[in-house]
Amino acid sequence: MATYDYVIVGSGIAGLYTALLAKEKGKVLIVTKGSISDCNTRHAQGGIAAAIGENDSPDLHYKDTIAAGAGLCDQEAARILVEEGPHRIADLINFGVPFDTTDGRIALTKEAAHTVSRILHAGGDATGEHIEVTLSRRVMYSTVSVLEYCLATDVLVERGRVKGVRALDLRGGSVEEFECRNVILATGGAGRLFKHTTNSEVATADGTALAYKAGAEITDVEFFQFHPTALRLPGVAPFLISEAVRGEGGLLRNVDGYRFMPDYDSRADLAPRDIVARAIQREMKKTNSDRVFLDVTHLPAQTILTRFPHIYQFCMDHGLDITKGLVPVAPAAHYMMGGVRTNVWGETNIQGLFGVGETACTGVHGANRLASNSLLEVLVFARRIIERSSARKRQSSAAAWDGEYQEMPDRKPIGAVPAGGLSSLQSMLWDNVGIVRSCDSLAGAACVLATWWKDLPPATDRPSYELCNLVLAGRLMTEAALARQESRGAHFRTDYPRPSKRWLRHIAFRKSS
Repeated sequence: MATYDYVIVGSGIAGLYTALLAKEKGKVLIVTKGSISDCNTRHAQGGIAAAIGENDSPDLHYKDTIAAGAGLCDQEAARILVEEGPHRIADLINFGVPFDTTDGRIALTKEAAHTVSRILHAGGDATGEHIEVTLSRRVMYSTVSVLEYCLATDVLVERGRVKGVRALDLRGGSVEEFECRNVILATGGAGRLFKHTTNSEVATADGTALAYKAGAEITDVEFFQFHPTALRLPGVAPFLISEAVRGEGGLLRNVDGYRFMPDYDSRADLAPRDIVARAIQREMKKTNSDRVFLDVTHLPAQTILTRFPHIYQFCMDHGLDITKGLVPVAPAAHYMMGGVRTNVWGETNIQGLFGVGETACTGVHGANRLASNSLLEVLVFARRIIERSSARKRQSSAAAWDGEYQEMPDRKPIGAVPAGGLSSLQSMLWDNVGIVRSCDSLAGAACVLATWWKDLPPATDRPSYELCNLVLAGRLMTEAALARQESRGAHFRTDYPRPSKRWLRHIAFRKSS
């Protein structure tokens, strides 16, 4: 059995950045189920938020983050994020990330729910790609070992402490084990739970499933962010139309040409994502359409070409010139606010097991992520993980917590259960556990998911492991949404349409021993 100081599962920005820090402290292995370039982060268009502007401050960034989180942000984690964020931006610049500049200064733009312009971007709308390529290049020429096409299937735990990782070689079929002092889960999110998503095919809740099976705690998974504007064209997979497009002045119109967002919120097109997504869904229902439109035809064409070159070219490749015509859009699953519960050092309740990035729930995002805080969260908490894990005298694991713990109930279906499979799972979750939820839709989905979980055959390859992970994550999300009898942030229920003070708390699941 090969032995390492750190085994990092995942090769997106979270995994790569953490690996570059960890290599200074010990022997590092990255395990990734695809190639090192297969990740969700490269699709991040909008950018990364940090208080580096002249009219900005960590206090302002903190206030915006707390407001977006709808009462459920961890205040200590949010404060750490905004205060350490500018220093981590400097780290990226030192790594060689080419942020866009204007007159020698880093260019900043504005996105929804930010009170000032604080979004850094690279290559216009290719921020994630530029960061990922820069970091992956550094990893490939470093001492970090990278094992591609190798799927982590289990985190090995002995007496409450991590011992290693078990993984399946997807090319040869062999099962291998890697012994280590620390396991860092950086597998990304779970957008493939849903029929419509901006996420790539790798976002199958692997970290959530690995952690839960190992005995770690999973929290806040009822809060899943649906991006309001994904390109909606026949036969074309949803393609993210960055929120920064609205930040630059793009306007939403329904199929009748009516600008509807001022009817829903005083912030109009720059209202928080959950409000915009639900407004779009209502407008689509009103007009009996599967789309609305994003209008940028009133903006200078040169602004579109230079600020959003990837979006412009992608649309042109599909016959749409967005400088002259409206962009058809609709909401799509985008970001999981919850995940593996960690403290402000990235620690879980299992000694030696850490979570970082979208896999983790640090408490920063609360019930509704502030746009472009996610990449910053990666940088800030990855460094804290390495600081804590390499300290000579380790502190205790995640601190005591006053949330509400639950176990998944043993549910029995009422009536016939539809056939399982990835497509069925994605359609059911989109229809019943999506942007708008209800007791009946959630309860029905929970029963079906429980039955599917019992009937799943043993996993043997990547598709079957991913399906198992998605069904498990779907169960956790559905049960949490059913338990939370209110509407808050990205979680909206028609039978409980308002927030409730008694639900100013978190829901967490842990596997019964």
